[in-house]
Amino acid sequence: MTDSFTPRAVLVTGGAGFIGSNFINYFMAANPGCRVVNLDILTYAGNLKNLTAVENNPNYRFVRGDICDAPLVADILAAEKIDAVVHFAAESHVDRSISGPEIFVRTNVLGTQVLLEESRKHRESGVAPEFRYLQISTDEVYGSLGPAGYFTETTPLAANSPYSASKAGGDLLVRAYHETFGLPTLNTRCSNNYGPYHFPEKLIPLMIHNIIDKKPLPVYGDGQNVRDWLHVKDHSRAVETVLKKGRSGEVYNIGGNNEWKNIDIVNLVCDLLDERLGRKPGENRELITFVKDRPGHDRRYAIDAAKIKRELGWEPSYTFDKGIAETIDWYLANQTWVAEVTSGAYREYYEKQYGGR
Repeated sequence: MTDSFTPRAVLVTGGAGFIGSNFINYFMAANPGCRVVNLDILTYAGNLKNLTAVENNPNYRFVRGDICDAPLVADILAAEKIDAVVHFAAESHVDRSISGPEIFVRTNVLGTQVLLEESRKHRESGVAPEFRYLQISTDEVYGSLGPAGYFTETTPLAANSPYSASKAGGDLLVRAYHETFGLPTLNTRCSNNYGPYHFPEKLIPLMIHNIIDKKPLPVYGDGQNVRDWLHVKDHSRAVETVLKKGRSGEVYNIGGNNEWKNIDIVNLVCDLLDERLGRKPGENRELITFVKDRPGHDRRYAIDAAKIKRELGWEPSYTFDKGIAETIDWYLANQTWVAEVTSGAYREYYEKQYGGR
Protein backbone atom coordinates (compact mmCIF):
# COMPACT_ATOMS: atom_id res chain seq x y z
CA MET A 1 0.00 0.00 0.00
CA THR A 2 1.28 3.44 -0.88
CA ASP A 3 1.63 6.20 1.68
CA SER A 4 -1.37 8.05 0.28
CA PHE A 5 -4.44 6.99 -1.65
CA THR A 6 -7.05 9.02 -3.51
CA PRO A 7 -10.20 6.98 -4.08
CA ARG A 8 -12.19 7.49 -7.25
CA ALA A 9 -15.20 5.26 -6.56
CA VAL A 10 -16.15 4.15 -3.04
CA LEU A 11 -18.69 1.54 -2.01
CA VAL A 12 -20.14 2.50 1.36
CA THR A 13 -22.20 -0.21 3.03
CA GLY A 14 -24.84 0.80 5.54
CA GLY A 15 -24.73 4.37 4.31
CA ALA A 16 -28.31 5.13 5.35
CA GLY A 17 -27.56 4.47 9.01
CA PHE A 18 -26.46 6.97 11.63
CA ILE A 19 -22.68 6.89 11.16
CA GLY A 20 -22.75 5.86 7.50
CA SER A 21 -25.01 8.72 6.43
CA ASN A 22 -22.97 11.26 8.36
CA PHE A 23 -19.85 9.90 6.67
CA ILE A 24 -21.35 10.10 3.16
CA ASN A 25 -22.55 13.67 3.71
CA TYR A 26 -19.12 14.68 5.00
CA PHE A 27 -17.07 12.70 2.47
CA MET A 28 -18.93 13.85 -0.63
CA ALA A 29 -18.61 17.49 0.42
CA ALA A 30 -14.89 17.06 1.10
CA ASN A 31 -14.22 14.94 -2.04
CA PRO A 32 -16.48 16.30 -4.81
CA GLY A 33 -14.71 14.34 -7.54
CA CYS A 34 -15.23 10.92 -5.94
CA ARG A 35 -18.17 8.69 -6.80
CA VAL A 36 -20.00 7.09 -3.87
CA VAL A 37 -22.28 4.07 -4.07
CA ASN A 38 -24.39 3.46 -0.98
CA LEU A 39 -25.47 -0.16 -0.47
CA ASP A 40 -28.05 -0.49 2.31
CA ILE A 41 -30.83 -2.99 2.91
CA LEU A 42 -32.81 -0.36 4.86
CA THR A 43 -33.51 -2.09 8.13
CA TYR A 44 -35.30 -0.05 10.80
CA ALA A 45 -32.06 1.89 11.38
CA GLY A 46 -31.66 2.99 7.76
CA ASN A 47 -33.18 6.34 6.82
CA LEU A 48 -32.71 7.86 3.38
CA LYS A 49 -33.91 11.22 4.67
CA ASN A 50 -30.49 11.49 6.31
CA LEU A 51 -29.06 11.83 2.79
CA THR A 52 -31.26 14.44 1.14
CA ALA A 53 -28.20 16.70 0.79
CA VAL A 54 -26.55 14.26 -1.67
CA GLU A 55 -29.40 12.26 -3.23
CA ASN A 56 -29.41 14.37 -6.41
CA ASN A 57 -25.63 14.56 -6.71
CA PRO A 58 -24.60 12.88 -10.00
CA ASN A 59 -21.68 11.22 -8.18
CA TYR A 60 -24.02 9.49 -5.72
CA ARG A 61 -25.93 6.26 -6.26
CA PHE A 62 -28.13 4.37 -3.82
CA VAL A 63 -28.65 0.62 -4.12
CA ARG A 64 -31.08 -1.16 -1.85
CA GLY A 65 -29.62 -4.56 -1.17
CA ASP A 66 -28.09 -7.08 1.21
CA ILE A 67 -24.34 -7.28 1.84
CA CYS A 68 -24.80 -11.07 2.05
CA ASP A 69 -25.88 -11.07 -1.62
CA ALA A 70 -22.56 -11.97 -3.27
CA PRO A 71 -23.70 -11.54 -6.92
CA LEU A 72 -25.07 -8.07 -6.14
CA VAL A 73 -21.87 -7.02 -4.39
CA ALA A 74 -19.77 -8.38 -7.28
CA ASP A 75 -21.91 -6.51 -9.83
CA ILE A 76 -21.53 -3.20 -8.00
CA LEU A 77 -17.77 -3.57 -7.60
CA ALA A 78 -17.32 -4.33 -11.32
CA ALA A 79 -19.87 -1.95 -12.82
CA GLU A 80 -18.76 1.03 -10.75
CA LYS A 81 -15.03 0.18 -10.89
CA ILE A 82 -14.92 0.48 -7.11
CA ASP A 83 -11.45 1.06 -5.67
CA ALA A 84 -12.41 1.31 -1.99
CA VAL A 85 -14.97 -0.35 0.28
CA VAL A 86 -15.93 1.35 3.55
CA HIS A 87 -17.96 -1.16 5.53
CA PHE A 88 -20.32 0.41 8.06
CA ALA A 89 -23.28 -1.96 7.62
CA ALA A 90 -23.98 -3.79 10.85
CA GLU A 91 -26.62 -4.78 13.31
CA SER A 92 -25.46 -2.62 16.18
CA HIS A 93 -27.80 -2.54 19.17
CA VAL A 94 -26.60 -4.65 22.11
CA ASP A 95 -30.09 -5.15 23.56
CA ARG A 96 -31.37 -6.48 20.23
CA SER A 97 -28.38 -8.85 20.00
CA ILE A 98 -29.34 -10.40 23.32
CA SER A 99 -32.90 -11.10 22.23
CA GLY A 100 -32.00 -12.17 18.68
CA PRO A 101 -28.30 -12.96 18.11
CA GLU A 102 -28.73 -14.87 14.85
CA ILE A 103 -29.26 -11.78 12.65
CA PHE A 104 -26.13 -10.23 14.17
CA VAL A 105 -24.05 -13.24 13.16
CA ARG A 106 -25.54 -13.23 9.66
CA THR A 107 -24.96 -9.54 8.98
CA ASN A 108 -21.79 -8.83 10.94
CA VAL A 109 -19.91 -12.08 10.24
CA LEU A 110 -21.28 -13.60 7.04
CA GLY A 111 -21.91 -10.19 5.47
CA THR A 112 -18.33 -9.15 6.18
CA GLN A 113 -17.01 -12.39 4.69
CA VAL A 114 -19.02 -11.84 1.50
CA LEU A 115 -17.67 -8.30 1.13
CA LEU A 116 -14.12 -9.48 1.73
CA GLU A 117 -14.36 -12.36 -0.74
CA GLU A 118 -15.92 -10.25 -3.49
CA SER A 119 -13.36 -7.50 -2.82
CA ARG A 120 -10.56 -10.06 -3.15
CA LYS A 121 -11.87 -11.34 -6.49
CA HIS A 122 -12.51 -7.80 -7.74
CA ARG A 123 -8.98 -6.68 -6.92
CA GLU A 124 -7.43 -9.81 -8.43
CA SER A 125 -9.38 -9.20 -11.65
CA GLY A 126 -7.16 -6.17 -12.25
CA VAL A 127 -10.02 -3.67 -12.46
CA ALA A 128 -8.80 -1.85 -9.36
CA PRO A 129 -5.12 -2.58 -8.72
CA GLU A 130 -5.06 0.20 -6.12
CA PHE A 131 -7.74 -1.00 -3.76
CA ARG A 132 -8.55 -0.62 -0.07
CA TYR A 133 -11.05 -2.30 2.20
CA LEU A 134 -11.87 -0.44 5.43
CA GLN A 135 -13.74 -2.23 8.23
CA ILE A 136 -15.59 0.02 10.69
CA SER A 137 -15.66 -1.69 14.07
CA THR A 138 -16.13 -0.86 17.74
CA ASP A 139 -14.22 -0.66 20.99
CA GLU A 140 -16.73 -3.18 22.38
CA VAL A 141 -14.71 -6.02 20.82
CA TYR A 142 -12.12 -5.44 23.57
CA GLY A 143 -14.53 -6.26 26.39
CA SER A 144 -14.64 -4.38 29.68
CA LEU A 145 -11.96 -2.29 31.40
CA GLY A 146 -11.41 -1.81 35.09
CA PRO A 147 -11.35 1.67 36.62
CA ALA A 148 -7.95 2.44 35.03
CA GLY A 149 -6.20 1.84 31.73
CA TYR A 150 -7.12 2.16 28.06
CA PHE A 151 -7.80 -0.04 25.07
CA THR A 152 -4.93 -0.04 22.57
CA GLU A 153 -4.82 -1.69 19.18
CA THR A 154 -2.99 -4.66 20.73
CA THR A 155 -5.55 -5.25 23.50
CA PRO A 156 -6.83 -8.84 23.14
CA LEU A 157 -10.38 -9.22 21.87
CA ALA A 158 -12.73 -10.23 24.68
CA ALA A 159 -16.26 -9.59 23.46
CA ASN A 160 -19.01 -9.99 26.06
CA SER A 161 -22.25 -9.57 24.07
CA PRO A 162 -23.53 -11.27 20.91
CA TYR A 163 -23.19 -7.90 19.16
CA SER A 164 -19.54 -7.36 20.10
CA ALA A 165 -18.73 -11.03 19.42
CA SER A 166 -20.14 -10.71 15.91
CA LYS A 167 -18.10 -7.55 15.31
CA ALA A 168 -14.97 -9.28 16.61
CA GLY A 169 -15.65 -12.16 14.23
CA GLY A 170 -15.79 -9.72 11.33
CA ASP A 171 -12.55 -8.06 12.47
CA LEU A 172 -10.77 -11.41 12.57
CA LEU A 173 -11.94 -12.20 9.05
CA VAL A 174 -10.52 -8.86 7.91
CA ARG A 175 -7.17 -9.80 9.43
CA ALA A 176 -7.34 -13.25 7.83
CA TYR A 177 -8.01 -11.87 4.35
CA HIS A 178 -5.03 -9.56 4.70
CA GLU A 179 -2.69 -12.26 5.99
CA THR A 180 -3.91 -15.09 3.74
CA PHE A 181 -4.79 -13.33 0.49
CA GLY A 182 -2.84 -10.08 0.70
CA LEU A 183 -6.02 -7.99 0.52
CA PRO A 184 -5.16 -4.39 1.48
CA THR A 185 -7.32 -4.01 4.57
CA LEU A 186 -7.73 -1.41 7.28
CA ASN A 187 -9.66 -1.72 10.53
CA THR A 188 -10.94 1.09 12.75
CA ARG A 189 -12.44 0.65 16.22
CA CYS A 190 -14.32 3.64 17.55
CA SER A 191 -15.85 4.64 20.85
CA ASN A 192 -19.50 5.65 21.33
CA ASN A 193 -20.66 8.09 18.65
CA TYR A 194 -23.17 10.88 19.14
CA GLY A 195 -24.55 13.63 16.91
CA PRO A 196 -27.31 14.25 14.34
CA TYR A 197 -29.40 11.47 12.76
CA HIS A 198 -28.89 9.05 15.67
CA PHE A 199 -31.72 6.53 15.93
CA PRO A 200 -33.59 7.26 19.17
CA GLU A 201 -33.05 3.85 20.74
CA LYS A 202 -29.52 4.88 21.75
CA LEU A 203 -28.72 6.67 25.01
CA ILE A 204 -28.37 10.36 24.10
CA PRO A 205 -31.17 10.68 21.52
CA LEU A 206 -33.45 8.51 23.68
CA MET A 207 -32.93 10.83 26.64
CA ILE A 208 -33.57 13.93 24.52
CA HIS A 209 -36.72 12.44 23.00
CA ASN A 210 -38.11 11.25 26.35
CA ILE A 211 -37.34 14.53 28.11
CA ILE A 212 -39.22 16.51 25.46
CA ASP A 213 -42.26 14.25 25.95
CA LYS A 214 -41.79 14.07 29.76
CA LYS A 215 -41.41 10.29 29.62
CA PRO A 216 -39.29 8.22 32.08
CA LEU A 217 -35.54 8.21 31.43
CA PRO A 218 -34.42 4.56 31.79
CA VAL A 219 -30.86 4.16 33.13
CA TYR A 220 -29.38 0.67 33.43
CA GLY A 221 -28.15 -0.55 36.82
CA ASP A 222 -26.52 2.15 38.92
CA GLY A 223 -25.65 4.36 35.96
CA GLN A 224 -21.93 4.16 36.71
CA ASN A 225 -20.96 2.47 33.42
CA VAL A 226 -18.33 4.58 31.66
CA ARG A 227 -18.07 5.28 27.93
CA ASP A 228 -15.82 7.43 25.77
CA TRP A 229 -17.89 9.71 23.51
CA LEU A 230 -16.89 10.71 19.97
CA HIS A 231 -18.74 13.19 17.79
CA VAL A 232 -19.85 11.53 14.56
CA LYS A 233 -18.30 14.31 12.45
CA ASP A 234 -14.92 13.70 14.08
CA HIS A 235 -15.41 10.00 13.37
CA SER A 236 -16.17 10.76 9.72
CA ARG A 237 -12.93 12.73 9.41
CA ALA A 238 -11.03 9.89 11.03
CA VAL A 239 -12.45 7.31 8.62
CA GLU A 240 -11.47 9.48 5.66
CA THR A 241 -7.98 9.89 7.11
CA VAL A 242 -7.49 6.15 7.61
CA LEU A 243 -8.83 5.37 4.14
CA LYS A 244 -6.40 7.77 2.49
CA LYS A 245 -3.33 7.47 4.72
CA GLY A 246 -3.58 4.24 6.73
CA ARG A 247 -1.08 1.41 6.44
CA SER A 248 -2.36 -1.87 5.02
CA GLY A 249 -3.14 -4.50 7.63
CA GLU A 250 -3.28 -2.01 10.51
CA VAL A 251 -5.89 -1.36 13.19
CA TYR A 252 -6.59 2.20 14.32
CA ASN A 253 -8.51 3.10 17.48
CA ILE A 254 -10.66 6.23 17.21
CA GLY A 255 -11.73 7.91 20.43
CA GLY A 256 -12.95 11.25 21.69
CA ASN A 257 -10.69 11.50 24.78
CA ASN A 258 -13.98 12.05 26.56
CA GLU A 259 -15.02 9.60 29.29
CA TRP A 260 -18.41 9.99 30.97
CA LYS A 261 -20.48 7.90 33.34
CA ASN A 262 -23.90 7.17 31.87
CA ILE A 263 -25.71 8.86 34.74
CA ASP A 264 -23.59 11.99 34.33
CA ILE A 265 -24.47 12.14 30.62
CA VAL A 266 -28.15 11.81 31.48
CA ASN A 267 -27.93 14.52 34.15
CA LEU A 268 -26.16 16.87 31.73
CA VAL A 269 -28.77 16.36 29.01
CA CYS A 270 -31.51 16.92 31.61
CA ASP A 271 -29.97 20.19 32.75
CA LEU A 272 -29.36 21.55 29.25
CA LEU A 273 -32.94 20.77 28.29
CA ASP A 274 -34.29 22.34 31.48
CA GLU A 275 -32.81 25.58 30.18
CA ARG A 276 -33.87 25.14 26.56
CA LEU A 277 -37.41 24.02 27.34
CA GLY A 278 -38.02 26.64 30.00
CA ARG A 279 -38.41 24.15 32.82
CA LYS A 280 -37.34 24.72 36.40
CA PRO A 281 -33.80 23.56 37.33
CA GLY A 282 -33.78 19.85 38.17
CA GLU A 283 -37.24 19.19 36.72
CA ASN A 284 -36.01 16.82 34.03
CA ARG A 285 -33.85 14.85 36.47
CA GLU A 286 -37.06 13.81 38.22
CA LEU A 287 -37.77 11.66 35.13
CA ILE A 288 -34.72 9.43 35.71
CA THR A 289 -35.72 5.82 36.40
CA PHE A 290 -33.10 3.16 37.22
CA VAL A 291 -33.94 -0.17 35.57
CA LYS A 292 -32.56 -3.70 35.79
CA ASP A 293 -29.08 -3.87 34.32
CA ARG A 294 -28.48 -5.42 30.92
CA PRO A 295 -26.90 -8.91 30.93
CA GLY A 296 -23.15 -8.76 30.31
CA HIS A 297 -23.13 -4.96 30.53
CA ASP A 298 -19.47 -3.89 30.20
CA ARG A 299 -18.46 -1.55 33.01
CA ARG A 300 -16.02 0.76 31.27
CA TYR A 301 -14.63 1.47 27.82
CA ALA A 302 -11.80 3.91 27.21
CA ILE A 303 -9.85 4.37 23.98
CA ASP A 304 -6.16 5.15 23.55
CA ALA A 305 -6.17 6.97 20.20
CA ALA A 306 -2.48 7.89 20.26
CA LYS A 307 -1.62 5.74 17.23
CA ILE A 308 -3.91 7.50 14.76
CA LYS A 309 -2.71 10.88 16.02
CA ARG A 310 0.96 9.88 15.88
CA GLU A 311 0.89 8.11 12.51
CA LEU A 312 -1.88 9.90 10.59
CA GLY A 313 -2.25 13.26 12.33
CA TRP A 314 -5.91 12.89 13.32
CA GLU A 315 -7.36 14.00 16.64
CA PRO A 316 -10.88 15.00 17.70
CA SER A 317 -11.85 18.61 17.12
CA TYR A 318 -15.11 18.68 19.10
CA THR A 319 -15.16 19.40 22.80
CA PHE A 320 -18.01 17.58 24.49
CA ASP A 321 -19.55 20.84 25.68
CA LYS A 322 -19.79 22.03 22.08
CA GLY A 323 -20.81 18.67 20.65
CA ILE A 324 -23.59 17.85 23.11
CA ALA A 325 -25.04 21.37 22.87
CA GLU A 326 -25.09 21.18 19.05
CA THR A 327 -26.63 17.70 19.20
CA ILE A 328 -29.44 18.76 21.53
CA ASP A 329 -30.13 21.83 19.41
CA TRP A 330 -30.21 19.68 16.25
CA TYR A 331 -32.84 17.36 17.73
CA LEU A 332 -34.93 20.28 18.95
CA ALA A 333 -34.77 21.84 15.46
CA ASN A 334 -35.57 18.55 13.71
CA GLN A 335 -38.59 17.27 15.57
CA THR A 336 -40.27 16.28 12.30
CA TRP A 337 -37.36 13.91 11.62
CA VAL A 338 -37.66 12.47 15.13
CA ALA A 339 -41.42 12.05 14.81
CA GLU A 340 -41.10 10.25 11.47
CA VAL A 341 -38.43 7.93 12.85
CA THR A 342 -40.38 7.04 15.98
CA SER A 343 -43.63 6.54 14.05
CA GLY A 344 -42.03 4.61 11.18
CA ALA A 345 -43.22 7.15 8.58
CA TYR A 346 -39.64 7.63 7.34
CA ARG A 347 -39.87 4.24 5.63
CA GLU A 348 -42.32 5.69 3.09
CA TYR A 349 -39.61 8.00 1.77
CA TYR A 350 -37.85 5.13 -0.01
CA GLU A 351 -40.91 4.19 -2.05
CA LYS A 352 -41.63 7.80 -2.97
CA GLN A 353 -38.04 8.61 -3.88
CA TYR A 354 -36.77 5.32 -5.30
CA GLY A 355 -39.85 3.24 -6.07
CA GLY A 356 -39.71 1.72 -9.54
CA ARG A 357 -36.01 2.37 -10.04
